[in-house]
Amino acid sequence: MEKIHLTPDDLQQLSLLGISEEQVRAQISIFQEGTHFLTLDRPCTIGDGIVIVPGSAMNNFLEQQYRASQAGRCTKFVPASGAATRMFQSLLWFRNEQCSCRREDAVCLADSGPSVAREILMFMDRIGDFPFLGELRSCMKQHGLDADALIGDGEFSQIVDYLLADFGLSYASYPKALLAFHRYPDTVRTTLEEHLVEAVHYVRDAGNRCRVHFTASPEHEAAFRRSIDVLKPIYEEMFQVCYEVALTFQQPRTDTIAVDLNNQPFRDDSGRLVFRPGGHGALIENLNDLGGDIVYIKNIDNVVPDRLKPETNLWKKLLGGYLIETEEKIFAYLKALTTGRYTGDTLDEALAFAEHILHLRPAATSLSDEQKKAFLIQRLNRPIRVCGMVRNVGEPGGGPFWVRDDDGSLSLQIVESAQVNMAAADQRDIWNAATHFNPVDLVCSVRNFNGEPFNLHQYVDHRAVFISRKSKDGRELKALELPGLWNGAMGNWNTVFVEVPLITFNPVKTINDLLREEHRAL
Repeated sequence: MEKIHLTPDDLQQLSLLGISEEQVRAQISIFQEGTHFLTLDRPCTIGDGIVIVPGSAMNNFLEQQYRASQAGRCTKFVPASGAATRMFQSLLWFRNEQCSCRREDAVCLADSGPSVAREILMFMDRIGDFPFLGELRSCMKQHGLDADALIGDGEFSQIVDYLLADFGLSYASYPKALLAFHRYPDTVRTTLEEHLVEAVHYVRDAGNRCRVHFTASPEHEAAFRRSIDVLKPIYEEMFQVCYEVALTFQQPRTDTIAVDLNNQPFRDDSGRLVFRPGGHGALIENLNDLGGDIVYIKNIDNVVPDRLKPETNLWKKLLGGYLIETEEKIFAYLKALTTGRYTGDTLDEALAFAEHILHLRPAATSLSDEQKKAFLIQRLNRPIRVCGMVRNVGEPGGGPFWVRDDDGSLSLQIVESAQVNMAAADQRDIWNAATHFNPVDLVCSVRNFNGEPFNLHQYVDHRAVFISRKSKDGRELKALELPGLWNGAMGNWNTVFVEVPLITFNPVKTINDLLREEHRAL
């Protein structure tokens, strides 16, 4: 591999960012070696990697979850970084391509043009159903504009401008957490509000404390804090709780170096190294710093109005109860093994549990008692995640698979398409055979059997990175994304996949997703 030269100025830049020279050289070596693809063995299916919560166990799981929440063990963690630009791509495209936004243009394009034109037409025809219309009307009225008159005339240029631009609602540059998602008879709620409301039902403790943790981009900090300051007392009064709302940011030290097409450090016009955000996998830092116990993780845009919350919250509680039941058994085995209070039968029982529940089995078929003990302590004493999985309905994103490691062992992993060598027919076929999809509905146990926080960095699969092509200043570069938070960042955790109903998965990836029945609060 070609040696990389770093200047004294480079080293000073690294120091200011909190990034070591060793990290940079390791990242560059990943570019030089190329993408490490996972080896899929088969998709996880019901009875083969995915379990169904038995009806007979539901009450027990709910009781387990209730006791844990009452004891103050539960926190909700919501990755909410970044602007919502992608949510409005269709509007931005139409505005840029047509130089105006008239309904008659959308009609013409929808008949024979790209499918995005039909999305635009739906937006125009159903604009009265969007929760932000009231706020948009008020904003435009302050500037002497009549939104309803413009809509009636089919003139949407100023409507779109005031919705997306900084002189209006700034929706194209705001994070999803602060966008209006649901309209109620007397109010409109943002996703941040919906997460606060939802959290009351499964993380509230006996002292009525409710811990919720959001991640954000630094440029949105002020807007987040203003919103939290306004909303917190409203919902505290409504639910008689005390929210402990934390807000953290992706750390500069998690940025990754960019390289040119020759795998040399990419430099800007002034000669400085260029770094890029490491992707949501960088949030393992935030999760590690949280110091939590039982942590619920859910995407910012996967929220529902109040009428659907009872069922979605039920499954949150069931996943939590399943985790706690699993955790208790693991902790009991580990305490017995580490104190010497076990028998040969205990070892065999623990091995059977590891194999049938966690899908862990030693490579050797014949082990001494000491070897059994060593294997169990090493493999059981790890963070645990119970992940809800929904039936695959064609949504983009990752799913649950059996993955074969270099040593021949198998593990359960949430895999994204970028981690799979789609040029290999067998791997592509396995990917296409997936029956389930990852909705990002996780409950995590991040403390060990002694109650001490795990160092989550120790359980990252550092090979599970993504390499992508980007550009800066008109020049191509290669960027490195860290192992995804629920992909490689949790690659060496103990994992359980549980089927959950489709009603628990209601993402908003495009603006028209807000028109789905699941997002109609009225």
